[in-house]
Amino acid sequence: MKRLLWMIAPAVVAGLCAVPAQPASASTGQAQACSYPADVLALTNWKQTLPTGSSKPTEITQPKLASYSVDPWFKAATDCGGVQFRAAVNGVTTSNSGYPRSELREMTNGGAGLASWSTTSGTHTMIVDQAITHLPASKPEIIAGQIHDSSSDLTAFRLKGTSLYISKGNDSTHHLVTSSYKLGTKFEAKFVAGGGKVKVYYNGVLRTTISSSSSSNFYKAGAYTQANCTNSSPCSTSNYGEVMIYNLYVTHK
Repeated sequence: MKRLLWMIAPAVVAGLCAVPAQPASASTGQAQACSYPADVLALTNWKQTLPTGSSKPTEITQPKLASYSVDPWFKAATDCGGVQFRAAVNGVTTSNSGYPRSELREMTNGGAGLASWSTTSGTHTMIVDQAITHLPASKPEIIAGQIHDSSSDLTAFRLKGTSLYISKGNDSTHHLVTSSYKLGTKFEAKFVAGGGKVKVYYNGVLRTTISSSSSSNFYKAGAYTQANCTNSSPCSTSNYGEVMIYNLYVTHK
């Protein structure tokens, strides 16, 4: 059963369109109810970047994303309660990063266009119910949910060992949320951007407010492993970062 709704705002900013995703066609017989991540999360206005490929990562866009799954990098949980995102240290990386990711990138117009909005116009919200379930060895670090602009991340939830932080630009330890995070612990990450500020909440509590006049912003959600084969061993698919996402909501007003 689909756990996620793309919430539609009365007004749409910068051409962003929030349209609920449609479930993949049901198979006959005793087929699993959630064969694909899109059966669990509303992915109409997202694309997925995978840590696979040759010279560049694999990207899955709509309409293919509606019926796509790849084990273990991007798949529905067996109980249909969430979606697993995994990126190994030896994964293929994007051109502007040395780290691998299994991560959703916000889109618009049913997945046809790149989302792009300003922190000074309208109100833009993302809520992610998630758990970080695995960290790479040697450099146990991962990003799980972020706001990105055309060049770099604006703010993100970043786990380093047992310390969960909210970052601010290049300051990866801007705000300490907890120093005793246990892998598998569910939490709600919430970003609210508008009026030249980004408010970041943890489990419903405002933890930091960041001033910003950034444009060309978009949300990302999933597992962005902050380790690779130069700083983490073994250099294999058995060494990875992983995030489970249970619910994902985005609104633009």
